[in-house]
Amino acid sequence: MNERYSYAKERYTKKGIDTEKAIETLRNVSVSLHCWQGDDVRGFDTDPNKPLTGGIQTTGNYPGRARDPKELMEDLDEVLKLIPGRPKMNLHASYAIFEDGDWADRDKLEPKHFQKWVDFCKERGLGCDFNPTFFSHEKCDPLTLSSPNEETRRFWIDHGKACIRISNYLAEQLGEKCVMNIWTGDGLKDIPGDRIGPRRRYKEAIDEILKEPFDFNKVKPCIESKVFGIGVESYTVGSAEFALSYAAANKDKCIPLMDNGHYHPTEVVSDKIPALLTFFDEIALHVTRPVRWDSDHVVLFDDETKEIAREIVRCGIEKVDIALDYFDASINRIAAWVIGYRNTQKALLYALLQPVEEEKALQDEQKFSKLLNLQEEFKTMPFEDVWNEYCMRCEKPLDDEWFAEVERYEEEVLSKR
Repeated sequence: MNERYSYAKERYTKKGIDTEKAIETLRNVSVSLHCWQGDDVRGFDTDPNKPLTGGIQTTGNYPGRARDPKELMEDLDEVLKLIPGRPKMNLHASYAIFEDGDWADRDKLEPKHFQKWVDFCKERGLGCDFNPTFFSHEKCDPLTLSSPNEETRRFWIDHGKACIRISNYLAEQLGEKCVMNIWTGDGLKDIPGDRIGPRRRYKEAIDEILKEPFDFNKVKPCIESKVFGIGVESYTVGSAEFALSYAAANKDKCIPLMDNGHYHPTEVVSDKIPALLTFFDEIALHVTRPVRWDSDHVVLFDDETKEIAREIVRCGIEKVDIALDYFDASINRIAAWVIGYRNTQKALLYALLQPVEEEKALQDEQKFSKLLNLQEEFKTMPFEDVWNEYCMRCEKPLDDEWFAEVERYEEEVLSKR
C-alpha cells in the first residue's frame, strides 16, 4: 500500500467511508465495452463503404479504423490492456463473422455467426451483451418494425427473433446474462399524418419478437427510446413514453434502457434512474455524452456522469446494467475507447466514496445547509489517490502512463492500415 493511498484511506475513514470496500465493489461491476467505437459503426455484414442510415451518423476520418474482425479484435485487446475493472463486450448484430462464403442476411443470422466472438470473450473472461441492428440496411424503407409494408416488417421481426436466439446462446456459452437492446431509428423527417399507426405496428412487432423462447434470467431484452435522429427530426416512433410504457406493461420479459443522449437537452438521466427503480427491479443504461443532441461524444468525468454514477450507487449498483455507447472518428479510436471507459469507472468509484447514508439522513432531518456543505467538502477529498490504488490493484496503468502506449500502437499498427 503506497503512502499517498494510506493517507487517503485515513482521510476517508475519518468520514466513515471504507475505501477498501469501494475498490472491491468496483472490481466486480461489469461495464459493457461497445465494439462499434473501433470501426465507426460499420460492421461486417454489408459494404463497409456504404453510408450509415437510420438516424446513425459518425463524424471524422481519423486514420486507423478497423476494417475487419481481426483488426477490430486486435484494437479491443489494446483497449483491454489499458482499462481497469470488469469489462464486458457489447456487440451489434452487424458484427457477425462469416467464413467460407457462409453469409446470411440479418433475418437469418445464427449463433454460429458469433462463435468467434464467443471464443474471443472466453479467452479473456468476458461476458457479452447484444443488439439487433435495425439500421444501415437496404430493407430500411426507411422504417423497420413500424413499417406499413408487411414484408419489411416481417424481415425485421425475424431479425429480432434471431437476435433473441443469439443472445440466449451468448449467455449460455459465457455464463453471464446478456442484455439485448432493441432500438430502431424509425421515424419521419417532417410532420406525420399518422402518429399512432406506426406505434401500434411497433408494439405488435416487439410483442412478436419477444414470443421467441428465452430465459429471462439469462437474457434481458430492453426497449430503448430516442428523441430524434438524423433524417427523423419531426417524429420518432420509439419515444420515451412509448418505450417506458412498453417495458412497464411487459415487466416479465423486458426492462427499460435509458441512453443519456436520447432526451431533450435540459433532461438528465441521473434523475430518471431513481424514478424508474421505484417501479422496476432492474434497468439498463447507455452512458454517452450528448452535445446539444445525441452526438455520442466520448464520456467525460463531468458533473452529469458523476451524478448518474451517484444515483446508481444510491439506488443499488446491482440493479443497473451499464454499457457505453459513443463513437468518435475525429480522434484516435483507441484513445476514445479508453478515455470514456476510464471516466465511467472513475465516476463509479467517486460515487462509492460518497457519504450516501449521511446525506440521506441530513435530507430527512431537513438539515440542508449541512448537507450542502458536506457535498462540497467531499469534492476535494483525495479521490485521485484511491483511483490510482484501484488501477494498480487491477494491474493497469495510471492516468499519466497509458497514452504513450496508444501512441506506440498508432505508430506501429494503426498508421499502417
